[in-house]
Amino acid sequence: MMRLLRWAAGLVLALVFLVVLLLVPVARNELACRGPGPAGSAPAPIVGTEHQRAELRTLLTYPEWHIVNAYDDYAKVLETGDPHHYAFLRSVGEFWSSLCKLTELADSLHGDRGATMQMVYVIGVSFTAEWLAKAAYEETLGRAATWVRGADHAELDKLSTRQARDYADFLHQVPWYKWDFLAANAELRGADAKGFRNWERRVALGLENGFKSIYAGAIANAVAATGKDELTLRMVVKGLSVDQLTKFPKVKVIEEVPEGIIIETPRYRELTHLMMDLAVAGAAFIEIAGNNEIMVASIVDANMPSETDWGQIRQGYGDKRTLDIMDMAALSILLSSSDVEHVFDY
Repeated sequence: MMRLLRWAAGLVLALVFLVVLLLVPVARNELACRGPGPAGSAPAPIVGTEHQRAELRTLLTYPEWHIVNAYDDYAKVLETGDPHHYAFLRSVGEFWSSLCKLTELADSLHGDRGATMQMVYVIGVSFTAEWLAKAAYEETLGRAATWVRGADHAELDKLSTRQARDYADFLHQVPWYKWDFLAANAELRGADAKGFRNWERRVALGLENGFKSIYAGAIANAVAATGKDELTLRMVVKGLSVDQLTKFPKVKVIEEVPEGIIIETPRYRELTHLMMDLAVAGAAFIEIAGNNEIMVASIVDANMPSETDWGQIRQGYGDKRTLDIMDMAALSILLSSSDVEHVFDY
């Protein structure tokens, strides 16, 4: 009985230690990563206050996209390597270091960051826990299974690589908790593949998918209770006529105003591609979701010097992602460049 109690006490202490460890970067971000408040008051939005989104969210949406990009890098690494070739700890470190810089800058922009930061911390802690667990397994037992397998990828290595790519592509437009993890498990179980590595992949990835399926259900219920984020936004553009704008799929013309034309567009990755098309056609952006500054990610050569310290090497690709905050006047010029990867839309 005493041995069981000691074992239970040890388990509780280990869990407490793990929770504290995961919360350390949250505490550091709140205490050490602070900036000055915004200067002056925000101008009245052309699109109306009901369609205005907090300006600071253009910065604080990046952490979620960092996770999307991490899955994309992971899928790329798997194309030629194994899971243990991916630098899980580096990716986690980059999440929290970039969040620190962004939090400092967000403090100087308009808007209340309280609710947004809560969401960022939840996904950050979840991402950290997942990547640490994955690193612990793939760097030990997973790596050992590749030694038994040999140099050539097994059938379920190839299948899991394809699933990782499908999942990464899915995340660019759809929330992660809508992915069908159980269907992925069924595909792993149904594959006609023998051998130790195939068996190990079924078990390891099966447990991972099973846990994620349960967690995804909990998150989906929480989102349903709190309400989903808006899937569209409004912006003001000029340089194109109403007739020209209506020819763009998913662009809804709202009204003409002295400053330009108010349009409604989708958000997320679709918005980036649409804005690039608009810029090439000659559109100039005056205001987006009631704001005149926005953050943009670009993909550049890994050796290209950056004007800021935002550069992060993309694993598996060998190039670099940079982040830039710019006003609307410079946005159209940048969006005409093929280097642009994503516009962070508040």
